[in-house]
Amino acid sequence: MRLLITNDDGITAPGLKVLDRIAREIAGPEGEVWTIAPAFEQSGVGHCISYTRPTLVSKLEERRYAVEGSPADCVLAGVHDIMPERPDLVLSGVNRGNNAGENVLYSGTIGAAMEAALQGLPAIALSQFYGPRNKDLDDPFEPATLHGTATVRKILDHGIWDSADYRLFYNVNFPPCPAVETQGLAVTTQGWRTKAGHAVAPHISPSGRRFLYVTGGPQNERTAPGTDVAANMEDRISVTPMRCDLTAHDLVDRLRDTLE
Repeated sequence: MRLLITNDDGITAPGLKVLDRIAREIAGPEGEVWTIAPAFEQSGVGHCISYTRPTLVSKLEERRYAVEGSPADCVLAGVHDIMPERPDLVLSGVNRGNNAGENVLYSGTIGAAMEAALQGLPAIALSQFYGPRNKDLDDPFEPATLHGTATVRKILDHGIWDSADYRLFYNVNFPPCPAVETQGLAVTTQGWRTKAGHAVAPHISPSGRRFLYVTGGPQNERTAPGTDVAANMEDRISVTPMRCDLTAHDLVDRLRDTLE
């Protein structure tokens, strides 16, 4: 099996090392793992691509490359330039922090999985929720480290994989608890935290220039039952099937009646 792994925290991020171990266990001794990740942190870039400027690619070692671009750029570079053959699976992560709820819309980790799906490839995004029960552990990625391989295998073996125009991909979030306290897996929808939206805070630099810092809200706010954040707050691994199609399908028929 041939895997492409990437992330949005950058080529040196500890979560990418966790993902590398997961990928090598999935690929097996005869498989290949190609690491193509951003040269610098790209958190919050979403599904951005470097459409208006060229992208520098540096080979660090065999099957390991740093890309001065977004996570989606990394997928494009791997599929269309670096890898001699298309990957069988794209894994993105393991992100430092959750990509559940509204965070999905900003996440470069998700952006890489989205681009893989648009390229017709199976893809899974993986993120580690941080909280007071795991952030100070020797390995704050404990749940992902212990349960990551089994979770990916379960999705590969028992998940739904299709070839629709907007191909299915999966978003996985590991809970903010010690690994031994993880309470299994839950298939979820995307949640909504009412207080976790982004804003900006101004700051005046010593030179008198005015800068804006993006701020966020509390991540531990519970969401509706059956959603990703709710499952994570219950110490469960959330698995959310997703597509890139943003159409509000539930409203199309009503709008046809009123607008057409």
